[in-house]
Amino acid sequence: MTDQAIAEVEAIVARARAAQSKFENNGSQKAYDRAAEAAAWAIMEPARNRHLAELAVETTGLGNVPDKITKNHRKTLGLMRDIKGVATFGVIKDDPATGITEIARPMGVIGAVVPSTNPGATPANNIINALKCGNAIVVSPSPKGVPTCEALLGYIKAEFDKLGIDRNLVQMIPGRGSKEKTQRLLEIADLIVVTGSQNNVKRAYTSGTPALAVGAGNVAVIVDETADLAAAAEKIKASKTFDNATSCSSENAVVVVDAIYDDFVDAMAQTGGALITDETKVTSKLWVKGHLNPQAIAQDADNMIAALGLTEEVPVGTEYLAVETKGIGPNHPLSGEKLSRVLTVYRAKDFDDAVDVTQKIQLHQGAGHSVGIHSADPSRPMVLANAIPTSRVIVNQAHTFATGGSFTNGMPFSLSMGCGSWGGNSIDTNLHWRHFIQTTKIVREIPANEPTLDDIFGPYWDEAGK
Repeated sequence: MTDQAIAEVEAIVARARAAQSKFENNGSQKAYDRAAEAAAWAIMEPARNRHLAELAVETTGLGNVPDKITKNHRKTLGLMRDIKGVATFGVIKDDPATGITEIARPMGVIGAVVPSTNPGATPANNIINALKCGNAIVVSPSPKGVPTCEALLGYIKAEFDKLGIDRNLVQMIPGRGSKEKTQRLLEIADLIVVTGSQNNVKRAYTSGTPALAVGAGNVAVIVDETADLAAAAEKIKASKTFDNATSCSSENAVVVVDAIYDDFVDAMAQTGGALITDETKVTSKLWVKGHLNPQAIAQDADNMIAALGLTEEVPVGTEYLAVETKGIGPNHPLSGEKLSRVLTVYRAKDFDDAVDVTQKIQLHQGAGHSVGIHSADPSRPMVLANAIPTSRVIVNQAHTFATGGSFTNGMPFSLSMGCGSWGGNSIDTNLHWRHFIQTTKIVREIPANEPTLDDIFGPYWDEAGK
């Protein structure tokens, strides 16, 4: 990395640090809230939202415009609902029983590495959370995401100008960036947030800076014999096809119990899912020299089907491909994330076998992220929760919409899902505002609360003896 590149990143962070210091020293809950609202409106205003969505698809070649408009709007609206009225300035907790008063303090300068799959929604989410908590933020987009990120920051700064907010609170690594520039940002920021490339995740965790980075997705969903098959098929279709499967929460495999297998295949067909029984027809074209075919990933259905050479093999109006397979592991690429409208289908003997298949898929790829189940049996989600290395079990919902927060469930709205130790992450929750704040504790003396030895060890002594 050249000295000039190092100096460029260091200058950006220095400006951010100066702006953040003033933001904090002159801060108030209203100031933090207004800055977050400005950033949110910058992406949600309909004309700007459409422009950002169109620019994202045009420059990355990933996803589709209507769904990106929906994503930009709903993810941001949901986040604003989550943080509305949340205290992130001054005293946020005062507990007379413990004598502890907690005072909210910003992290400082956030360094955020964001992916090309969501070049508008993900940086906006990070920016809003950072500002809500009194931080400055520097974004490092993937090369293809640069134009969308530049446009987003331009809109944010236009909103800032209306309110006299310092533009240097929100910046980005300019140009197409580089690994070296991003690495320097990782080293000198106060907190790192990384979504996307697992190489970037590993670099974040080894940078020496506190890091919030998330694992890979590879969602497997069970459909059991008690499920409402039509409803399950419709939800899976809606989720699988949304934004052309760019989401890490998009279903990559469905594990169907034998008793309803044929009926569910019919239900998928009713929603535009075309069954492919010879997996080689897909694997021979979806991967090129060991890498996903760029002509097929995150594309509209007709373009993807054409890229796979299957136009004459599937019905007109096919929305996604459901490909039968049995294999799991490195030699079976269909068992991993496909970033396309391709859904792998496994046939399980019964529910126990479906759990076993799902576990093997997660251990191969996607451990810690999330799995799903379509079932009318209320006990079965608990079985999954105890059997699978996963942070989330999504029940009877369209997985993409549910995992990252929904208006019909209690998950925080986010585009970054922590995967716990299973996925090599420091968090197992959806990334949200609380991760962007720290606290100073005032600790006062309280009446003594010292137990006797008998209070602690009495039951143990009764059983084991002294």
